[in-house]
Amino acid sequence: MNVRVLRIELRRSVAPWAGAVVLTSALAFLYLIPGEWWQGATAWTAQWTSLAMWTRSLQFYLWPMAVGLGALQGLRDHRSKMSELLTSTPRPAWHRATMLAGTTAITLVSAFALLVLVGAVQVFANTEYTHLGWLPISLVAALFLVAGAMLGMGAGRALPYALTPPLLTMGALAFTALMHMSLGRTETAPNSMGITSTEPNQLSLLSPETEIRDVLETLSASVHAGQTIWLLGMAATGFALLVAATLRARMIALTPVVAGAVIALLVLPTDPRRMYVVDEAAAELVCDGPVCVTEMYEGHLADLAGPGKEALRLLRGALGSQAPVSVRENTTVLPEGSTPQWSRETVLFDFDDDIIAAAKGKQLTRALVAEAMVPGCTPVGWSGFGGDEYAQTVAVGWVFGDLSMLPGTPANMRREVDAESRPVWKELKALPRAEQLSRINAMRAAALSCEGDAFDVLKGGAPR
Repeated sequence: MNVRVLRIELRRSVAPWAGAVVLTSALAFLYLIPGEWWQGATAWTAQWTSLAMWTRSLQFYLWPMAVGLGALQGLRDHRSKMSELLTSTPRPAWHRATMLAGTTAITLVSAFALLVLVGAVQVFANTEYTHLGWLPISLVAALFLVAGAMLGMGAGRALPYALTPPLLTMGALAFTALMHMSLGRTETAPNSMGITSTEPNQLSLLSPETEIRDVLETLSASVHAGQTIWLLGMAATGFALLVAATLRARMIALTPVVAGAVIALLVLPTDPRRMYVVDEAAAELVCDGPVCVTEMYEGHLADLAGPGKEALRLLRGALGSQAPVSVRENTTVLPEGSTPQWSRETVLFDFDDDIIAAAKGKQLTRALVAEAMVPGCTPVGWSGFGGDEYAQTVAVGWVFGDLSMLPGTPANMRREVDAESRPVWKELKALPRAEQLSRINAMRAAALSCEGDAFDVLKGGAPR
């Protein structure tokens, strides 16, 4: 395709509008609608993988939009009543189809690349950790747009009716919704609280949408490979439908998308733990003595090392032989809804934790002591406020000798936290030292195993 032909196609097709709609709607979604994409370590401009995953997650509506706009493009010859004229010319049908599909593909890929570029500029300013592991995620996302548009163009050419574009758009949107909410989800066993949740299954990987759960989590190579096969089959079917002139040829044109889906399901992993995996390079530990962070957050180590060592010293003085001996960023990624797993020997923390994220300077010491004493048993991916936070406040007050609010305590909860924790702290301080230590150890045992209510144990109740 030369430049002159490209300019002509751009003038007489909906391709430029498709690119403009994809870019402007995505930026409007990310900038005008408040959501998780602006919060914490997984914000879309915080890290490279988060950027790729969030822009990929927008495919839940960008892909159906691309399918619908492609179908509108496929109706062009029928609307202009040129179908018979074009078929009578000596120019091959595949040549015309290549120009039509190529123009749309170029504009959609360019629009998505600009979206990623807007985020990349901000990621450069927010992190020192750079890598190329995020590129396959974005490349597959761009391929979803191209394959969807080509499938839409082929369907629009095969079914040249005014209702084809909106029906295809709604069908694609329903497909992504079903894959995300029901067909692509499998119910898991009840967690420690007796509550069941769901996790993605193999079918969900045929959908363009992704989940963003942890900054260290990415898609596996087998997911990229399987999705690429599926999308190439989809694009091949769309192109074949564009050039097919008979009903028989159109039926044969469906073969690539069906074969692509079958082969993709053979390649795509069935185990959720092999779908979303930990980025091993990003999760490699960098240490300063007993204090370790991941390669991704190496720039934070200098600020964390001093408070981390001081926290270990205070814990050793308070707990004796039961005290942890190291501080380490938590690199274990668990399924949503599962019970957290903690260590007695190591203080595990997450930069996205409310206490750690809000702590600055010397407050980091109190925050790390809180994580060591009561790390929290709220199921992964859930939120809550209650007994664990009260127990943290009392336990840190016991170590430091004074009761004060922990970093990250919501302003509207401070009075409640003080009302719940202060009487327990006073009661604990009034006990003999041996009894204090006994309650604290029992509390830690319940908190670390997540098999009891740490605050009830701290008040003198028996572990449940």
